[in-house]
Amino acid sequence: MVIATTVFLLPTQNQNSLTKYISKFLSLALGIVLLSCQDEKSGLVEQLISEFKSEYAPDKRVAIWEIEWSNGILSGETDQTEALQIFRGKLDKLDIKYEDQISTLPDQSVEGKEFAVVTISVANIRSAPKHSAELATQALLGTPLKVLKKEGSWYLIQTPDQYISWVDSGGIHVMNEKELSEWNQLPKAVFTDYSGFAYADSDEKEVISDLVAGNIISLEWTETNHQEILLPDGRVGFVKKNQLMPFESWNESRQLSPENLIQTAKAMMGVPYLWGGTSFKGVDCSGFTKTIFFLNGQVIPRDASQQIWEGEEVDEDKNWENLEVGDLLFFGEKATGDKKEKVVHVGMWIGDNSFIHSRGRVRISSFDQDSPNYDEYEMNRYLRTKRVIGHLTPNIKEVETMMNFPTLNP
Repeated sequence: MVIATTVFLLPTQNQNSLTKYISKFLSLALGIVLLSCQDEKSGLVEQLISEFKSEYAPDKRVAIWEIEWSNGILSGETDQTEALQIFRGKLDKLDIKYEDQISTLPDQSVEGKEFAVVTISVANIRSAPKHSAELATQALLGTPLKVLKKEGSWYLIQTPDQYISWVDSGGIHVMNEKELSEWNQLPKAVFTDYSGFAYADSDEKEVISDLVAGNIISLEWTETNHQEILLPDGRVGFVKKNQLMPFESWNESRQLSPENLIQTAKAMMGVPYLWGGTSFKGVDCSGFTKTIFFLNGQVIPRDASQQIWEGEEVDEDKNWENLEVGDLLFFGEKATGDKKEKVVHVGMWIGDNSFIHSRGRVRISSFDQDSPNYDEYEMNRYLRTKRVIGHLTPNIKEVETMMNFPTLNP
């Protein structure tokens, strides 16, 4: 910026006044230039924050990039440690000076206990650290977790399907890396009945925990009709032998066959709808499809809006003859000129123009107008069908690999 001035020969008093005026003017101009530079740098930083969020944490349900810039201070938190290093490097290259107050997760509040295992049949995982908060998802007994931070009696955790939310300390046992490794090395079994109990003794007079299908526990030794088991928090119990299967045998027997998928799905008929539910105690629509696949050896994403990105599209024109058992049908609102598509519901195809889903309760609906199960409501909001069997992306884990979860830097 070039500022031209002309000075006339004036009396000394007037010259002094003019000099002061010019000095103030130049100071103001310099301030404007400096402020303009600061605004330009602030814009660059805010743009970088937004770009990194879009690239590394576009879905806040599975990744955290909550970083803010204000008056030369960077604050907030993230679990994307590698991305943060790259981000800082870019700021250095741009010669942007800043005070770094960013917290990386796991943070110091967990005191080295950066892992956990679920210790109750079904842990309720919520959107905020309080019991009145929305139920976001559930995790079954034996599920390993990452622990990101602690707030009061609540922990921010991440499940094997990458879902991040809050769980009450009463439902988990926190561990350090060594303790988790020791737990992982113990022999495991899967509870195979749809519901049952672990007892204090083999006489079955005192219950120490209820159990649901898919619970993973540690085996100790066998009595005639009961198996002694160990829970992650150290409690010892007894479970009927015919309700358990060694994990290796269970995992090897899992197949995403049409028969298995239909049998598992129909076993949950009548289970009530529960927003955030992913167990035999209650399921929402995507929690239901997730549970079907989990009990047959496959981990898929948590929500319908995440599940729809998996697999291969096989229909969007209601050509039901193109569908196979196990295909996922998605429902919602189609995109228009001024709004994006909204996915709100999912079900699983079971053949014969029918699909099974959780709406009110787990039920079977049909697209055959002559069927007593004809579902005009879902027909009208149908979006498309995806085939996930054999087409899952590499980040989706089988149950066997889930047992080695979590790692701090996946």
